[in-house]
Amino acid sequence: MKDKRNEQRKQWAESHPEIQATRSMKRRKAGHDYCSRCIYMITLVTSGRKPLLGKLCGSDSIHNNCWIKTTILGEEIKKEWKKIPQYYPQVKLLALQLMPDHLHGLIFVTEPLPRHLGHLINGFKKGCNDAWKQLRRELCEADARNTPTSTTLDGNDNMWEWGYHDRILIHKSQLDTMFKYLRDNPRRLWVKRSNPHLFTAINGMKIGETPVTALGNQFLLDYPIKIQVQCSRSMSENEIEEKCNLLLSQACYSDAVLVSPCISPGEKEIMRRALDAGFPQIILLENGISSMQKPSGRQFDACAEGRLLLLSPWEHHNDHHAITREQCLQLNTLAEIICK
Repeated sequence: MKDKRNEQRKQWAESHPEIQATRSMKRRKAGHDYCSRCIYMITLVTSGRKPLLGKLCGSDSIHNNCWIKTTILGEEIKKEWKKIPQYYPQVKLLALQLMPDHLHGLIFVTEPLPRHLGHLINGFKKGCNDAWKQLRRELCEADARNTPTSTTLDGNDNMWEWGYHDRILIHKSQLDTMFKYLRDNPRRLWVKRSNPHLFTAINGMKIGETPVTALGNQFLLDYPIKIQVQCSRSMSENEIEEKCNLLLSQACYSDAVLVSPCISPGEKEIMRRALDAGFPQIILLENGISSMQKPSGRQFDACAEGRLLLLSPWEHHNDHHAITREQCLQLNTLAEIICK
């Protein structure tokens, strides 16, 4: 009986790949009910990262900022996206941003879904694949040489990579942040392509005897003056304010780089204010840096301006857990070595 149950579980798991814990960013949040009322940001990536959906264009007389010129396939994907509420009336579509090789979509599940969110995503992906196959058939019948998208369409059956990534939005402020993120995505891609050396993760570097992964302006390590930002968790707001003013004034007059793992509230506050004020900084991370990772928010622009370097002595992981005391000590030691 036990073997039979195990076999049934195995068959069920194989038939529901969308909810299995997987590699990369596609791990589902443990304990979350993916049928419940919630707002999600969904990310899907094309197979092999092929630029099937559109082309990145710079600003022009019509567009004030960088924008994506969608392909014929990209237009079909937009149509499939708009069909989702026909199959799932519990879903309200909030936003969609197509990029050359991926898409971001914001959806609001207003009432409990009859099935796991993964079924909704799989249905959308199937509709996209059907549209892709139909487009390929039409291109084969037409003169492919005169079709701009013909060079990006091949014979693969699946236009998407396996799985999907979701981000669960809990607070109201997160929704506004995500709207801005989607709108700003073309500009961010333009900046990243214009500064590949600042947005490429580098392995094999060493701080003392410790190997690290780096992302950002490595020349910040060569600055003659670097100041370590380290604050006790027990510091009061007034003490943090005093230390912040002291460190920022020192950095201002000495043209120094601030260095910190940003663990305690005081360290986070000082480094945040330093970032806003335009000071260069080196941040040490508990989580490693993946090959596709890029800074977010204000850190992205600081990285593009050469004011930021991220370092981590550990591999990237998707698990959410508190940093240990031992890791705190290691990062503070690395900060001390950098500043010496």
